[in-house]
Parts: sequence; C-alpha cells; structure tokens
Amino acid sequence: MKRVLVTGTAGFIGFHLARLLLDEGFVVHGYDGMTDYYDVTLKQRRHQMLLQNPNFAATEGMLEDAALIDRVTDAFQPDVIVHLAAQAGVRYSLENPRAYIDSNVIGTFNIMEAARRLKVGHLLMASTSSVYGANEDMPFVETEKADTQLTIYAATKKANESMGHSYAHLWNLPTTMFRFFTVYGTWGRPDLALYKFVDAILDDRPIDIYNHGDMYRDFTYVDDLVRGIRLLIDAVPERPASREDIPDWDSLSPVAPFRIVNIGNSDKVRLLDFIDAIEDALGKKATRNYMEMQKGDVPATWANAEALQNLTGYRPQTDFKDGIARFVAWFRDYYGK
Repeated sequence: MKRVLVTGTAGFIGFHLARLLLDEGFVVHGYDGMTDYYDVTLKQRRHQMLLQNPNFAATEGMLEDAALIDRVTDAFQPDVIVHLAAQAGVRYSLENPRAYIDSNVIGTFNIMEAARRLKVGHLLMASTSSVYGANEDMPFVETEKADTQLTIYAATKKANESMGHSYAHLWNLPTTMFRFFTVYGTWGRPDLALYKFVDAILDDRPIDIYNHGDMYRDFTYVDDLVRGIRLLIDAVPERPASREDIPDWDSLSPVAPFRIVNIGNSDKVRLLDFIDAIEDALGKKATRNYMEMQKGDVPATWANAEALQNLTGYRPQTDFKDGIARFVAWFRDYYGK
C-alpha cells in the first residue's frame, strides 16, 4: 500500500487528489499552511471531509518551515511526494511578490530536500501553463522553450522546474513536473474566475471581463486533472541511455530522470462562451463590465496533451458546459443560494 505525502491537501486541487488516492486505497498524509489568502473555512471543510477516512492524516504548517517538513516526512516515510502547495494566483503576485519567493521557491526547496534525503521513489510537483509566458505557438508543447514568464508567480514556477531538474540530475531523483491549464470545478478557490462570476451574478453584482472578453483558456475540470496526476504517479521517469531513446513528443531530460507534462483539455474556449455557459447554468444573465487586459495576463492558453496520453493512456475530456453545471450545483448547495 503506497504512502503518499501530498502538500496542499486543504487546497482546491490537493483536496481532490487526496480524495481520489484515498478512494484507491493509498495512505495519504497532507501538509497545508491554512493561509488566509482566501476563506480558511473552505480549507477546513475540505480537511474535515478527508479526515473521515482513517488512511488520512494531516499536519498544518508552512512550506518555509524546513524543520517541520523534515519531522513530518521522517515520521511518515512516503514512497511518493506530490507537491501541490504554493502561493497561487497571478494577480496577487503583483501585490505581494515576496510571498511567492518564500512559499514557491524556498518552500519547494524544502520539499525537494526531504525527497532527496528519503530517496522517495517519485517526486511530482505542480507547475503552471503560465510558464509559457509570451510564447505564441499553440497548442503549447512541453518540448518548446519557455523563457519569457510575465509574472513573478510564473517565474517562481519556472524556477521550480529548473530546481527539480538539477536535483533529478544530481541525486537521481525521479521527478515529474506538471503544467496545469486553468483548473476549475467543485470546491474551487474563491479567487478563480468561475467562482467569482457565479457569486457575483447570484448577488446581482457586475462581473469584470478583461480584454473585453477576447481571451481564450484551456479550461480543465479538476476531476480530470487529478486523474492525470494519479496516473502520472506510476509513470516514473528514468534517465535515458542516450538522446536517441527519447521520442519527439517526450520532454524527458537526456541527463536526468526528469520530465514535464501538460495537463489540459486540449481545447481553447473563448471567455465569452464560458460566461454564456455560466448564465445558462444559473438561468440568470450577468451584468458585464468590460475592461482592458490586466497587467501580466496572456490572451490565450491551449495545451498539447499528447505526452500525457502517451504516458498514461488518458486525456482530460470534460466539456466546459458540463463542468460549469457541476460547479453551479455544488456552489448553490454549499452556500444555500
């Protein structure tokens, strides 16, 4: 029975991943800082649900607390570490960049050190589609260069990828980084667009639509995302014997057991169509406040998910209208609206 340490289990994606792993019989230890970046009550409710399972336990602590991380990992002895905890949010990184350095760079280093010391079988860490930055060739593919990040959030995630590669090379630590594409779904974060739109429309408040709605996103339903992570746990990268052994589609490093994998729906959706679907699910029209593009934002994201499919036989496919309907049903139930 595999033992998996998951950071960020009180968070949106970490909660869903932990629940999936527990359903499949894994023993899971969660680690989460319970920061007040958004409503802590929502985080506490997620943890309360996970704690109903006897195979789940959790520690509350910050990623920057290296001594606590060492104590937790020494006691739990994980076979696998999935590092999802981070200071999230592109927009907040404009206001408080230091939080991103502390959590995403120093905190990730602490997790990598624990993985190295314990010689875990596989370290998996979250990156983001934001690392593609100013790249314009779409769909984005993992083998292309990504050196033009537009926010400090994206820059810290690209730093994590570079740090992960160096540790994989130096210590033969199998490492997979996944780049997430616009994740949405039940138990979502209040700072995400879907949550904010639904909440505002139900309260008769206007919604802010950047770049006048001429934006495209590869919306990925959270259940699909965590299924991809679960399957990648078993796709352990191995240092190749030679460069010729690496297929064209594979981002596997020629000098390390290290790989980057996109997890996305491979379907770019116009923001205005996304908003139309929210209105349909709510049975209510939005008051639309059209605005200019926000600093650090990009007009489009779109994933090539060929690597994920080749490695796992799986690709996300939830239609955004179905995903929105599920979220609206959860939101109305949770908040009694």
